[in-house]
Amino acid sequence: MAALPKDISSIHESLWRGHQLARAHGKTVDTGYAALSAELPGGGWPIGALVELLVQQPGIGEMRLLKPALVAASKRPVALLQAPHVPNSLAFAYLGVPLDKLMLLRAPKTADALWCAERVLNARSCGALLVWQQHIRSEALRRLHLAAQATETLLILVRPLAAAQDSSPAALRLGVRPADGGLDVDVIKRRGPTRTDQLSIHLQPSPILLSPHGRVRRHLPAPAFAGSVPAEVLTSD
Repeated sequence: MAALPKDISSIHESLWRGHQLARAHGKTVDTGYAALSAELPGGGWPIGALVELLVQQPGIGEMRLLKPALVAASKRPVALLQAPHVPNSLAFAYLGVPLDKLMLLRAPKTADALWCAERVLNARSCGALLVWQQHIRSEALRRLHLAAQATETLLILVRPLAAAQDSSPAALRLGVRPADGGLDVDVIKRRGPTRTDQLSIHLQPSPILLSPHGRVRRHLPAPAFAGSVPAEVLTSD
């Protein structure tokens, strides 16, 4: 029986030693937070893969956490699907996401939202797609993950923290809780060793990005097809 090479990672890029972070399969985008990037394979959010943010509740700072990545992705449209509140367009513009790149997509049912997400990914026109879902079946997760792999889109699925108990094909899963001055982040799943310690991420104060008090000046049909409709013009109170 032939002996295994000392460096098993030379067999295939998807293999890594148990104590090491995997090499990135494709492109990544810097998180903008050195402590977090250092814990992720490739040093950033994976592009063309399913990423899950599992939040204690929406609006605790997850959008500010994603802000540097969204700015980097906004050379192409940034789609927000089933956002829990109305996006504050002035706040996004202040942070560097151009209004003409911001798209708000709505769907009446979960199945419609997932269909819409797949269509956005298949169009390959968006730099980032953020999807909010309370409940999603495992086969739907797999479909999203597979659809993302054929793209160069940053795909973020925001789900309740309780979903951490469920299995998922996501390449990266982070648990996010509010903390004084920022967020506590648990690395639930990554291609690499298990991390049991929380990361403390300091967030700079910024305008509210998602507000229940915002108002939408024009409405898109739902579900909407990314790439075939103009970005909404959004305002906030």
